[in-house]
Amino acid sequence: MYDEFLVFTQRLAQNVGDLLYRDCQNTKLIEHKGAVDLVTQFDRQSQDLIVKDIEQRYPDHGILSEEDIMKDSANPMKWIIDPLDGTTNFAHGLPIWSLSIALEREGDVIVGVVYDPTRQELFSAQQGRGAWLNGVLIKISTTADLDKALLVTGFPYDIRESTMNNLDHFGKFALCSQAVRRLGSAALDLCYTACGRFDGYWERKLSPWDQAAGSLIVKEAGGMITDFAGEPFSIYGDQVLATNGMIHEQMIDILNRRP
Repeated sequence: MYDEFLVFTQRLAQNVGDLLYRDCQNTKLIEHKGAVDLVTQFDRQSQDLIVKDIEQRYPDHGILSEEDIMKDSANPMKWIIDPLDGTTNFAHGLPIWSLSIALEREGDVIVGVVYDPTRQELFSAQQGRGAWLNGVLIKISTTADLDKALLVTGFPYDIRESTMNNLDHFGKFALCSQAVRRLGSAALDLCYTACGRFDGYWERKLSPWDQAAGSLIVKEAGGMITDFAGEPFSIYGDQVLATNGMIHEQMIDILNRRP
């Protein structure tokens, strides 16, 4: 039903991502949006290219993008864009970053694409049609015990100011899982959970563009995604817990356990 949107989004993410990867060795002009929150000219270049193509192809659709673009936000058809997820990695030359593009229809994400140009990995999903990595169907892992699970998380940009900085949860999971990783790209964290590289992922204080595409990819790969209390997930919410389903309740228990 949404094949046209999916094909368009896949091509757009790959074209822009490959262009960024080709140019990423050039000098990066780095600005600070906060103490640990960066933006480069490549973030804005990527956004400009993505938005231009969307406006040309679908001029009547809304757009929400990380670098201060909000167009017709009440439109029932809205594109949600992270033009460069993992900017800190990108700025330091660490090859763990991605582009994330999703299409929301009347509040539901119907198409999601995350592209990692450094590994030529294209994750994509269409509502009700499954999730793929480079055209191959992907599924979540089968790990059933938290102590054997490989987890991933991230930390908010206000980690230096707020006590709700995820350090407490990180410590708890480090002691009761096989290991915890921190990659620096929420979109890839979700995709790696969807394809079974990770068994579970949690984070808080994300923005819609961080998780819109990846959340659909998790769902369509057979994963479970909620907030920390097990309530329905929203890309506009404050919490995300994405797992293979089998360790979901175990993770909820840890997330809500008092010190």
